[in-house]
Amino acid sequence: MPELPDLSILADSLDAGLAGRPLSGATTPQSLVLRGTPAELAAYNGQVLHEVSRQGKFLVFRFDQDQIVVNAMLTGRLGFAIPKSKPWPQTAAVFTFGPAAVEIRDVSKDAGRTRPPAKWVAGADWLPPRDTEVEMRYRDATRMGKIYLLPEGVTRAVAGWDERGPDAADPGLTLDIWRARIAKHNGEIKNLLRNQVFVAGIGNAYSDEILWEARLAPFRTRASLAPAEVDALYEATRKVLPWAVGELRRLVPPRLEVEQRKFLNVHWKGGEPCPLCGTRLTEVKAGGFVTTWCRACQR
Repeated sequence: MPELPDLSILADSLDAGLAGRPLSGATTPQSLVLRGTPAELAAYNGQVLHEVSRQGKFLVFRFDQDQIVVNAMLTGRLGFAIPKSKPWPQTAAVFTFGPAAVEIRDVSKDAGRTRPPAKWVAGADWLPPRDTEVEMRYRDATRMGKIYLLPEGVTRAVAGWDERGPDAADPGLTLDIWRARIAKHNGEIKNLLRNQVFVAGIGNAYSDEILWEARLAPFRTRASLAPAEVDALYEATRKVLPWAVGELRRLVPPRLEVEQRKFLNVHWKGGEPCPLCGTRLTEVKAGGFVTTWCRACQR
């Protein structure tokens, strides 16, 4: 499942490769993923893309007039491709962009942007050349993910959008706010971290990593946490997410559509030694989700 670190890399890369280009065409071989009409989709043709950004687990594409929001869910993946090259398996949508019409460098000079382009990806040799066409492909083996068309003046519900809590990487999410928000929730702490109403952006893999960093067992309840443990959970979240973003910047490009998880400390590594104490990691699978933890370190 793409989570905050994965989507941060993806948003930066798609923004660097596509912003300033006009959309020249779009097809949806798997129309189930599209929330909108063919006529609405056709109306995006010719509009210049100004920005790709991440909000929680959503990617937001801002065009001249309209927006597109993508929620990749469990199995959706996005990446660049050369037009008319070999199709990807399970391709659900293809967006073709023409050569760059404008260069977008400064957020203060473009009302369509909310942030400056990411510095880490500037000038990368794996980005598509600005003077050629490029495809952005979306593949989804289960077609659970959704692409929401949001033309100006059209009201369309985006599942989960309005219910989101603050972004887990937002500098404005202070320890005091974290304490106040967590006190309003009950249940197991792994499920709490994955609850987008609590904080947005964390999913199954990074909840395991955060809990290992905080030395907390995943099936403990929120009510069982001491104040110091609540704070440890916050500090672990603040440490793990930027660490993962840094690792993914190195590991992901140019294959944006390929998920990277092998670098993680514990997730999906049941039976291997804990990186901290050497105890064999425990792993269980319930409801289709894997949970991995160290019984010695995490209490």
